[in-house]
Amino acid sequence: MGSLPPFEYLEPSTLQYALYILNRYGESASILAGGTDLLVQMRDGKKTPKYVVNIKKIPQLEGIRLENEGVVIGALTTVNKIHESNLIKEKFPALHQAAGVLASYQVRNRATIGGNLCNASPAADLAPPLLIYEAKLKIAGLKGEDEVPIKRFFLGPGKTVIEQGMILKEIYIPTPKEHTYSIHLKFGERRAMECAIINVAASISIGDSICEDAKIALGSVAPTPIRSENAEAELRGKKLDEEVIKRAAEAAAKDSKPISDIRASAEYRREMVKVFVRRALHSLMIESNMGNR
Repeated sequence: MGSLPPFEYLEPSTLQYALYILNRYGESASILAGGTDLLVQMRDGKKTPKYVVNIKKIPQLEGIRLENEGVVIGALTTVNKIHESNLIKEKFPALHQAAGVLASYQVRNRATIGGNLCNASPAADLAPPLLIYEAKLKIAGLKGEDEVPIKRFFLGPGKTVIEQGMILKEIYIPTPKEHTYSIHLKFGERRAMECAIINVAASISIGDSICEDAKIALGSVAPTPIRSENAEAELRGKKLDEEVIKRAAEAAAKDSKPISDIRASAEYRREMVKVFVRRALHSLMIESNMGNR
């Protein structure tokens, strides 16, 4: 195991001072949040910042609160706090489920929602649920703040719209309308402690036994987490049955663009998209039937 390279440690207590530091030192500075990604990258020699900026002491970046008919999650909120939040469990079950299978319990106590998103892994566990909930991400810079829909946040593996000198401040998730049901499924050799072979998040909104709206998000099957618009179109305006679900699952597989790597081939991933989208939608169909009795 390698040792960390030398660096200067900085610990700002306000967001504005953190932004000032990041802009002053530019690419020589890296943000430390949970540390579960950065410290590993430094140990492996993939990152060698001269300045490590610990933002954990900035209180406004942490916490879960109700706001504007939705929920705001601070970027420094740990994954375990999200999983253990009754508010998240009740209003956003897919996010609750995803948080519960991200790495180990010990890692979830350190890892943050902001870090999981900003690392921009195609397999990021929290991204598919946030995509189906149409979350908005607030990004802070010296010139002010900007709000970005999550579907525009990821640019590629390891790349987001956040520029040097900016900080992800919080994530806003609007509360789904009544009679909306959602689920997250992770497929890997183990449920946690590793990157997913695929991630699936799905939601359906039911009215008069008809699927009024549907959202399907996939992880680890494209350069970024994605929404499957063709699968969603197969569901909207229809009464859910096995045939409709099958067509939606096949459409999701066609929308995926997986690669082959050490964990799975592209063909296998595409086939598992069919299996897990079908499984997710079948579970939601049963749940919605029970909820509308």
